[in-house]
Amino acid sequence: MKTRIIHAVAGTFILISILLSLYVNQNWLWFTAFVGANLLQSSITKWCLMADILTKLGVKD
Repeated sequence: MKTRIIHAVAGTFILISILLSLYVNQNWLWFTAFVGANLLQSSITKWCLMADILTKLGVKD
């Protein structure tokens, strides 16, 4: 369940930031890059801050 939530949040952030970059300001693409960099970092280090937050909130694996 935790992995599904992480993927859903990351995907939502990316889609929202792309829409914001199209309709508000192109600088929102920096947020898209930040989300992508965090996804890459978590795949390399096997550590994800969102997973830690969800664990503290009581979400099961």
